[in-house]
Amino acid sequence: RFNPRYGGFVVDSIIEHLVDAASEALAGLIGRQSAAGRPVSCVVASAFVPWAVRVASGMGIPQALLWTESCAVLSLFFYQHFHSLPEFPSDEAAPVVVPGLPPMAAGDLPSLIRAPEQFIWRQVLVADLRSLRETVSWLLVNTFDELERPAIQTLRSRLGRLAVTPVGPLLETAEEDEHHGGHAGDDCMAWLDAQPRRSVVFVAFGSIMKLGRDEMAELAAGLAATGRPFLLVVRDNDDNNRELLLLPDQPDDDCLAAATGGKVVAWCDQARVLSHAAVGCFLTHCGWNSAVEALASGVPVVTYPAWADQPTNAKFLEDVYGVGVRLPKPIARDALRRCVEEVMSGPKAAAMRATAGKWKDEASAALATGGSSERGIQDFVDAVLCTVVN
Repeated sequence: RFNPRYGGFVVDSIIEHLVDAASEALAGLIGRQSAAGRPVSCVVASAFVPWAVRVASGMGIPQALLWTESCAVLSLFFYQHFHSLPEFPSDEAAPVVVPGLPPMAAGDLPSLIRAPEQFIWRQVLVADLRSLRETVSWLLVNTFDELERPAIQTLRSRLGRLAVTPVGPLLETAEEDEHHGGHAGDDCMAWLDAQPRRSVVFVAFGSIMKLGRDEMAELAAGLAATGRPFLLVVRDNDDNNRELLLLPDQPDDDCLAAATGGKVVAWCDQARVLSHAAVGCFLTHCGWNSAVEALASGVPVVTYPAWADQPTNAKFLEDVYGVGVRLPKPIARDALRRCVEEVMSGPKAAAMRATAGKWKDEASAALATGGSSERGIQDFVDAVLCTVVN
């Protein structure tokens, strides 16, 4: 029996049991593959399942670590380790200086760094980063060189033998989307097709974050106050807010969305939506996948980070990448309206769109033949093949 904590997140007891059970299962899978004449040549594992790397190491199989957050966030974890810092400043306004990163305030740091005692994930992660640095040969990062070059170069200089390799942005292709049920969001796409170019405010807060009832009411009022069409994602498991928005079972019934020219859905294909020409602004919680998808789609953002790496990503989207503005907490309708207008039609809106378009081009170039991430992926594959041959 596992006891949940911190908003329902399970903690150390389930992690310990998961490590034991999953390690055994992975070792069995690798063994069966070998017995069938299909030996595993390399194990690529997320940094949040480091036990997979240990299993591979114990079986003599090369390993690579996949970091699915930004290189900047990875730098913060390693910097804390290198300098044996028990913690960063608790004062949110206190300055933080880390090599390879722009000046930040403590409030811009990931919550897993600022409040480590609250997050068993962080304790496990840092402990494993220390050991994995000595065993893993490749560190694959979901970023691209043009986006985070200073952080990448600084990490490379500090990690020595560990090959820090940008391989992103890791985005689902059109073929993969089709294979995984890409038609599920066709209703959204048809609605977007009917909207003017760059007119829609797209709002999505990821698969975990939930707004309180008061904030959702302010969000709805703020979106209505913009006078712009909006696409708002409110998940099926967010019953209170779906009731607040008077969402019907049938999309044509009277509801908030119909009254304000918007559309409220339980799910949509975020990457497809962001790449649609009708989308002019993305109100986001700033998870790294969402940040990368916005950059790769050339869409300016209004940031509303909550926890984990989101405050850091928001800082970079605003002040480093130059594609957005921060919505103050808690959500207030007038503040939301002002932020949306600033991004979509304010004095700096054209510059933000141009900068976002530049990042879209850079992301595309990184994945194209001969691009920085394409070369990184090819170098990694070549190294694995060389190991197999030898």
